[in-house]
Amino acid sequence: MKRLILPILLGLAMSGPATAAKYNIDAYHTQVHFTYLHGGYANLGGRLNQVTGTLDFDPEQPGKSSIDVQIPMSSLSTGVPKLDAHLNSADFFDAEKFPTASFTSKQVTVLGKDKLNVAGDMTIHGVTRPVVFEVTINQAGMHPMRKVPAVGFEATTTIKRSEFGVGGFLQAASDDVKLRIAMEAQQPKPEAAPAK
Repeated sequence: MKRLILPILLGLAMSGPATAAKYNIDAYHTQVHFTYLHGGYANLGGRLNQVTGTLDFDPEQPGKSSIDVQIPMSSLSTGVPKLDAHLNSADFFDAEKFPTASFTSKQVTVLGKDKLNVAGDMTIHGVTRPVVFEVTINQAGMHPMRKVPAVGFEATTTIKRSEFGVGGFLQAASDDVKLRIAMEAQQPKPEAAPAK
């Protein structure tokens, strides 16, 4: 009987629910797009690049996922250098004083197949407020080139910039700012065993 206990325990451990694995956000294939209404005339926007962070994700149990993201404000780009400089000035984001925006998830709710709500804390301009993203899981599987597990998402939300202390020029640019995030993440490659 004692000889059976260890194999049974090992079998139960191996057959139990999978745990979330650590993924690294792929900065080369992740973009944060933002749009706002300018003076009631045109929906303008830009993007934030150089996104970094980590994701704990289990494709079988996405509700147990979590994510932590950092975005340098210096990576803001509208395609108009003078506008980029103005947005990063003290009139708006004051990037010299508040160089990084971030998001840390608190709860993930499964809404249906490949559909999630991800609630968490967003920090912009040194102000932290709760935000909920609507998330679609585009694909999860083995990356064809990197040969490691990978996952891709689309996430959207709308924030009021004034709630983050970025309330300048509200008569010219809308308070509502739409965010759309296209994100890829991969598990890091296992480290090669040292040569003997």
